[in-house]
Amino acid sequence: MKFLRSLLKIAVVLVVLLFGLGWIYSKILTPKYSGELEIENLTEEVTVYFDEIGVPHINASNPKDAYIALGYLHAQDRLWQMELIRRIAAGRLAEVFGKDLVRVDQFFGGLGIEEAAEKTIANLDKTSESYVLSQAYLDGINQYIEEGQTPLEFTLVGLKKEKYTIKDMYNVFGYMSFSFAVAHKTDPLLTEIKEKLGADYLNELLGSFTENLTVNKTSIPKEINATISKSVSSIMDNLPVSPFIGSNSWVIGADKTKNGKVIFANDPHIAFSQPSVWYQNHIKTPDFEIYGFNIALMPFPLIGHNKEYAYGLTMLANDDLNFYVEENNPDNSLEYKTENGFEKYELRDKTIHIKNEPDTTFQVKVSRHGPIMNGLIEHIIDDRPIAMNWIYTQLPNEMLSVSHGISHSKSITDFRASVSKIHAPGLNVMYGDAKDNIAWFSSAKLYQLRDSLSSKTYLNGASGKDEIIEILPFSENPQAINPSWNYVYSANHQIDSVRGKLYPGYYQPQDRAKRIVELLDTKDDFSKEDVEAMMYDVKSATVPEIIQNLLKSVDKSDLSPSAKKAFSVLENWDGAYFKKSVAPTIYNRLLYEFLNATYKDELGGSFDLFINSQLQDQVLLTQINREQSVWWDDISTKDKIESKNDIIHQSYKNAISFLQNQLGANVEDWTWDRVISVEYEHAIGKAGGVLRTVFNVGPFETIGGNEVINNQIFKLDSTGYYKITAGPSTRRVIDFSDVENSSAVLPTGQSGRLFSEHYKDQTQKYLDGEFVKMKMNQDEIELSKNRLILKPK
Repeated sequence: MKFLRSLLKIAVVLVVLLFGLGWIYSKILTPKYSGELEIENLTEEVTVYFDEIGVPHINASNPKDAYIALGYLHAQDRLWQMELIRRIAAGRLAEVFGKDLVRVDQFFGGLGIEEAAEKTIANLDKTSESYVLSQAYLDGINQYIEEGQTPLEFTLVGLKKEKYTIKDMYNVFGYMSFSFAVAHKTDPLLTEIKEKLGADYLNELLGSFTENLTVNKTSIPKEINATISKSVSSIMDNLPVSPFIGSNSWVIGADKTKNGKVIFANDPHIAFSQPSVWYQNHIKTPDFEIYGFNIALMPFPLIGHNKEYAYGLTMLANDDLNFYVEENNPDNSLEYKTENGFEKYELRDKTIHIKNEPDTTFQVKVSRHGPIMNGLIEHIIDDRPIAMNWIYTQLPNEMLSVSHGISHSKSITDFRASVSKIHAPGLNVMYGDAKDNIAWFSSAKLYQLRDSLSSKTYLNGASGKDEIIEILPFSENPQAINPSWNYVYSANHQIDSVRGKLYPGYYQPQDRAKRIVELLDTKDDFSKEDVEAMMYDVKSATVPEIIQNLLKSVDKSDLSPSAKKAFSVLENWDGAYFKKSVAPTIYNRLLYEFLNATYKDELGGSFDLFINSQLQDQVLLTQINREQSVWWDDISTKDKIESKNDIIHQSYKNAISFLQNQLGANVEDWTWDRVISVEYEHAIGKAGGVLRTVFNVGPFETIGGNEVINNQIFKLDSTGYYKITAGPSTRRVIDFSDVENSSAVLPTGQSGRLFSEHYKDQTQKYLDGEFVKMKMNQDEIELSKNRLILKPK
C-alpha cells in the first residue's frame, strides 16, 4: 500500500511537471507582443501597438525602419506559412512532407515560375523604392529566423529554418498567379470533348458563354477628380497553402450612401486554411500610412486602405493561358516544327529532394510557347506534345512595382498607372476614395488572336497562324470610373466588350453579380451596417429560376407522398441557404443527379473534372432550358433515346431516394446544417487524429452555399455531404464618412502560432457575420495594453 502511495505521488509529480513544461513551452512559442527587442539595421526606435485581435500598428520615423519591423512581426506570426508558400512554386514540398508531394513538386517545378523569377530579378532596378523596401522587409524576416523562436511545426517535421531572398517573393507571385488561372483545368477537357465526341457536343457547351450574362459595363469619363492628399484539380486541392479562387467587391458612390461618402467592400474568395491567408498590419510614418492585408512574403498589401483611399481585388478570370500542340521532328524528338523550320527544345533538368527518400530527377522540354505539359498535368493524355503558353512567364513581370504602387498612390491617376502594369494574373482592381471617386479596372495584358480562333481548345503550335497577334493597350481594357449608376462591382463575371466582342475568359456565372446588382439597386442611402449585412447575404439570384425550370420536367403523378412534399419545398424556395432550410439539401442532391445523368455517360472519367468546374456552372441554366440537346441521350442505353423530361424526372426520383436513405423518411428533417460543414485546416492538421484536433479550427455548422454573396464553396460528389473548402478570406468594409471605424474580419485569427491567443479568436465572429474594427485613430491605438518597442541594435 505504501508502495502504491509513493507511486501515485511520483505520477502526480510527473503530470504536474509535464503540464508545467508544456505551459512554459507554450509561452516560449507565443509571439512577443510587448516589451523590448533589439533589431539590427534600424536607424531609430519603432513602436508597435498590438490591438485586441493582434494587429500590429507600426509607428516608425521612416519607411525602411517600418518595413524591417513588418518583416520581423510578420515572421513571428506566420513563419510556417511563409515557409510553405515559398516552397510551392520552387517544387520543394516533398522535402517537408515526403514522397506524397512529389507530383505537386514536378508540376509546379515544370511551370517555369523559377526561371521567370530569375529573369525578372536580373533586370530589377536595385535603387527603386519598391526594391529597397522589399529588402528591408526580408531583412526583418531573416532577423527573426536568426533570433526568434522556432515555430512548433518546424520541430514536428524536422525542418531547419532557411533565410529568404527576393526570389522567394517572386515565387509567391508566380504561385498566386497560377492559382488564379482556370484554363489549365478546362482547355484539355474541351479539347477532349471536341476530338472524341465531336463539334456538336463542344458547341453546345461553348454556346452558353454568351447567354445568361450580367456584364460589367465600361464607363470612362473625360475628366476625373484626380488628386488626393497623401488533374491539376487534385493537385490544387491537396496543396498545404490556399489557392486563390474568386471574390466579391463593390464600391458605392457618395450619392447612394446615407452619409454622402463612398463605401468600399471586398471579400476575396480563397481556399480556407489555418492560418488565414491575410496578415493584417497598419504602418504609419510621418509621410505615409496604410492599413494593409498582406499575403505571406509580400511586403506590400494587395488589399488595403488609409484615410484617403481604399482598394481591393477580385479575380478577372480572363483567358491568360493557352495550350499549343507542337509537332516533333520525326528524325529528332529534341526538335519541334515552326513555320521557319525546326527549332530545338530548351531542356530543363530538375531535381526533387524527398524527405527520407533518395532524390528524384526529371526533365522538362520547353518550346517557344512554354513547357511541354505531358506527364505534368495528369488529365493531358495525349501522344502529341502539348505546350502551355502562360502570359505570366511570357511577358515582363512588374508585380513588385505594382504592389508597391497601389499601396503608395497619391491620386486615382497614380493608382490607375500602377494597375495598368499588371500582366497576370488578371485582376479586377476596385478603388474608392475620400474625394468621392469610385472605379473598377480590369487589369491584365489582354491580347488578340486571329478572327474565329477559339482559345478554349488546343492551338496549332507549328503553323505560326495561331500566335498572339497583339497585346492590347490598357486604355482598351474594360473599366468604369465614376459611372452614372453610382456604383462599381465585380463578382468574377463577364467583362464588357473589347473591340466589339465579349472578351474570352472563364468567368463565373452571373449568380453573385446579379444578386449584388439587385441589392445595390434597391436604395440610395446605404450605411456601413447595410453593406456588412449584404456581405453575409445567402440568397441566390438564379437558383429559384433553375428550380422552376427543372420542376417543369418532373411528373408529379409519378411521385410518392414524400417526393411530392419535397417538390413543394423546392417550388416555394426563395434561394436562401440558411442552416435550417430544407430546400438547399434537396436542390444540391438533385443537381448532382441531374449532372450525373446528363454528362457522365459521355465524359466517363473526365466527369469528375467537369462537374465542379467553372464550365459546368456557366452552362447549367442554358442546358436546363434546352429542349433538344445531344447531351440528353444516355448513350449507355442502346435501345432508347432519352429526352430532357426523362433525364430530369429520373434524376429527381433518384435524389429523393438518396436523401431518404441518407437523412430519414421525414422531409422536414433534411436540413442544410446536417450535410454542410466548414473546417479550417492546418497543413499538419490534415494528417488527422490528435494533430487535426490540435491544429485545425472546426468543424462548424454555417450558412451559405455556392455562388451566393456569402460564398461557401463546396464540391458536388456522390456522398451527399458538402465540405466547404473555400470562401471569403476576409470581409472588409471601409466607410469614408467614418474611416476610423471601418471594419473587417478573418475566418480564424491573425496569428499562425498555435499558442497565441489570436490563433482563432475571430472565428465565431466570422461565422456569425460580425466584424471587428480596423483601428486607425492614433489615440485609441495607443490605449492598447500590448506595446512592443523595437530598438536599434
